[in-house]
Amino acid sequence: MTSTFILYGFGPGFGLPEVSPFVTKTEVQLKMAGIAYTKERARPDASPKGQIPFISDDGTVIADSTFIRAHIEKTRGFDFDAGLDDRQRAEAWTLERLIENHLNAAMIHARWLMPENFAKGPGKLFIPPQAHPEAIERVTAALKAQGIARHAPAEIDELGDRSLKALSLMLGDKPYLMGQQPTGVDATAFGEMAAILTPFFESPLRHNAEGYANLVAYTTRMMKRYYPDHPWPAAA
Repeated sequence: MTSTFILYGFGPGFGLPEVSPFVTKTEVQLKMAGIAYTKERARPDASPKGQIPFISDDGTVIADSTFIRAHIEKTRGFDFDAGLDDRQRAEAWTLERLIENHLNAAMIHARWLMPENFAKGPGKLFIPPQAHPEAIERVTAALKAQGIARHAPAEIDELGDRSLKALSLMLGDKPYLMGQQPTGVDATAFGEMAAILTPFFESPLRHNAEGYANLVAYTTRMMKRYYPDHPWPAAA
């Protein structure tokens, strides 16, 4: 019997094949694993955890990109970190936490809490005008709880740039973060870097990222490999 695998995401926008870096992460990992899937649009409130992405695998619903990866590894026997030793796997996990728990917060701040970016981006694509104040308040509260929104804009730029520099140094002159072939962490890094580098949004974070030539080339390399039909770099 053929498996019915559905990925639920937001869909394309902002010059990206998928607006959410977490959905992009999962979609690239599905491509890495060679899993046939269909993709459907959904809202976060349709997810068991109130967040996108989530998947349905023959009716089994899994939410959160990290647990979706674990589900794929368990049910399909696919190792996203094949060829890595224990230390390298630990390094890959550390990079994922840097990207998802720190760099992503700086990206969200630029996308949601810079008024001009919110107006042309989330406020136009996701949020009806009457709900704008509530949405901004909710994201501000979440980023304050995370910590980054407690800082001044220049301090946020500094923190984001430190994460970009660390990622650039870890990549070095390799084609992928852990070596010659992409591994699971590359799906995470690519989703985040594309979200930062898209010309659709103007921000100091984006301009800082453009200063790391290896990260720019890496993002282009990943885009060509996993979304060969998507124009990149996108037009502003």
